[in-house]
Amino acid sequence: MPDLYSDGSAFLQAPGKQTFTAPPRILVIGAGSRGTAYAEATLSSTNAIIAAVCEPNDHKRREFGRKFIWGPDGEPVLGQSFAGWKEWKRYEMERRRQRCFGIVVEKGVDAVFVCVLDEMHEEVVCGIAGLGVHVCCEKPMSTRLESCVRMFRALKGVEVEGVNDAASGVAKPKETVFGICHVLRYSPHNMLLRHLVLEKDVIGDVLSIEHVEPVGWWHFSHSYVRGNWRKESKTAPSLLTKSCHDIDFLMWMLCSPPNAENATPHLPSYITSTGSRKFFRQERKPKAAGSATNCLSCPHERDCKYSAKKIYLDRHLNNGNTGWPVKIVNPEIEDIYKTFGKDTAAKQLLEDLAEDYTTETPIHKVEERPWFGRCVWESDNDVCDDQCVTITWDDDAISQDNDGRLILQHRGAKTAQFHMVAFTEKQCERRGRIYGTKGEIEYDSTIIKVHDFSTGLTKTHTPHMAGGGHGGGDEGLARQFLMAVNAVDSKAMSAADAQREFLGCDLEEAFRSHAMVFAAEDARTKREVVDWKKWWSERVESQLQQW
Repeated sequence: MPDLYSDGSAFLQAPGKQTFTAPPRILVIGAGSRGTAYAEATLSSTNAIIAAVCEPNDHKRREFGRKFIWGPDGEPVLGQSFAGWKEWKRYEMERRRQRCFGIVVEKGVDAVFVCVLDEMHEEVVCGIAGLGVHVCCEKPMSTRLESCVRMFRALKGVEVEGVNDAASGVAKPKETVFGICHVLRYSPHNMLLRHLVLEKDVIGDVLSIEHVEPVGWWHFSHSYVRGNWRKESKTAPSLLTKSCHDIDFLMWMLCSPPNAENATPHLPSYITSTGSRKFFRQERKPKAAGSATNCLSCPHERDCKYSAKKIYLDRHLNNGNTGWPVKIVNPEIEDIYKTFGKDTAAKQLLEDLAEDYTTETPIHKVEERPWFGRCVWESDNDVCDDQCVTITWDDDAISQDNDGRLILQHRGAKTAQFHMVAFTEKQCERRGRIYGTKGEIEYDSTIIKVHDFSTGLTKTHTPHMAGGGHGGGDEGLARQFLMAVNAVDSKAMSAADAQREFLGCDLEEAFRSHAMVFAAEDARTKREVVDWKKWWSERVESQLQQW
């Protein structure tokens, strides 16, 4: 992990570009916004090679390849471009078979970034788990607990396919690294925050944390009302699709001591949660909107802040932004803008936004795509737009000394409170407070303020502001994952040691933080207090015992 400065300045500086003697070759499965983000993060933070792409959308695949693989004027050669992961797997198995017979073949890939839609993660990860390639999967692991369990089992228990003598058919097991894209762990800001709390002990023992994710008022409407993540039955609850980052952050801060190899985690005791779809529902629709279901035919559009025309055209395209979120509406809008100009791009965008469905449209047709011009009060969304989660820990252990006094051993009782809220000015700029026995910390996405009870002084730390997505977290994750890959492939470390050394998180820990989200959803939907130990035994161990 990046090193902290030791001169007392208390800020974290991300390392320079990581140069490998034998640069890892990378396959990106899914050439959407996250696949593009990790390709950019890989190339800006390392000298690794983006070697191939899998993407069913022809335009996205070509655009990705021209940008990262074969160049703007080139064309893909064998082994660089695939319409899907199954096509790549067939190619890869044949490539290995030919190599086993001594035929000269193209170079393969060492690692894979899985960046397809959330509900496809299980299919892809389980499908390639036996190929002996290192895998980094976009969060969340999957959309259902049972699916995450199947992925866990596949990643823990496979043998490698087709890596040795084709005649014998006997596969040799190969250790591989698994990364989950919980990028909040890898931003300089959050690494410094954890360092101050757990290593420097600046506020003593943590008693409670309040952590907020402000999603952003129009961002939520884009992704979780009109977009791909609007419907739980199609994808997952918003606590998972949007905020599994944040639940993982809390578990990272509170479960395990820092730098303690093989330390037993301090697991939570109880979980409660409340939340609902408070605003984006038909009952809240302004009267002036009447029966309109699409912004472009709505009499209230000019006065509505959620107008799709205002958000995508006025706020973004008219200001020259053809990237996210406009590009999500139409992946070709950037090319249209560059080739034919703003007016043509605007005309195309308005045509896209005018697309709508009616009560006669089959449900499967409605659910299979986003509808970015749809009225936010007439959409088929059902995920929470406001949710709170409370996680409590009991004392780790209590014992008696020789005089019969009760003594707390190791880690004490504590509480974490998380609030995901859609209706905010800030967009994904987390903030919070941490309360300890010796002081208090206040943080947002740029600064960390530490107040010392004894001195009455408050010290402000300004962490290094790394570029790229998630405050440098995208670059940090890509760099650390590939450093772990390099350590294993060069035989410098075992996969377990490399994963712990460079990623700071193993498969079990990544799986556990996802399980916490599902436990919180059980608490919310069943309106009950979830006993973590009992829940884990009934919902997780029972499935693993069937393995």
